[in-house]
Amino acid sequence: MTAMSPAERRAALRDLIAPALASLACLVILIGLGVWQLERKAWKEALIDRIVARSRIEPPAPLPASDRFDPARDEFERVRATGRLLNDKETLVHGLAPGDTPGRALQGYYVVTPLRLDDGRVVLVNRGFVPTELKDVARRAAGQVEGETTVTGMLRQSEARALFVPAPNPQTGEWFNRDVAGIAAAKGLAGVAPYLIEADATPNPGGWPKGGQLRADLPNNHLQYAFTWFGLALCLVGVFVAFTLRRLRGEAVESAPASAASPPRP
Repeated sequence: MTAMSPAERRAALRDLIAPALASLACLVILIGLGVWQLERKAWKEALIDRIVARSRIEPPAPLPASDRFDPARDEFERVRATGRLLNDKETLVHGLAPGDTPGRALQGYYVVTPLRLDDGRVVLVNRGFVPTELKDVARRAAGQVEGETTVTGMLRQSEARALFVPAPNPQTGEWFNRDVAGIAAAKGLAGVAPYLIEADATPNPGGWPKGGQLRADLPNNHLQYAFTWFGLALCLVGVFVAFTLRRLRGEAVESAPASAASPPRP
């Protein structure tokens, strides 16, 4: 191998400008994604701590006034409310719940029922989960509580529809997210609070619906996601360095045979 001339080295370095810029852009993106996952990890841990702390408040707080509800301040607050369930206006929202076998979820519905308070206000209550085979009210009639009842649970804001969640069809009663305003309008309810109560695990008559579906053990895999992005960034650096060295050494190797093959001048 012969050393590259200054002109050849400059030409080789010029050829590396485009790959270097592309690699730099990818490196910035990968590192940015890794940092974002670390930020998400901190946010998720704070959220879990917040849920756990608020779920243990004793005694439960009363419901906030509708015009004073602040999700940043009030969400996940443990509350208690007394009133009458409007069972004829319940809504079934498609959902999943943990099954008896770890890793296998049950398909079914969340039972969202309006609760009319003594002062005339109405608040939606997610009473809990029922499997698909109990969709028909007649098969869980014991759980249709009549008369005055008290509900304890956690305060949640209306659930926004995610990007890949299907749109609801109020005409057929197909709901895929707990949209407080949408459900209230579909059932002809007025004066409904802008939040709902996620009922706790207090057993309902007949065992269904099963409350307590809001759990603090939220998935928190952001650290391993961050390691994945940072690992890809490190691999990119290694690949680019190897590519650069190979190109520079290749230029030198190619120049040596070319010089040896040139016939001597007479």
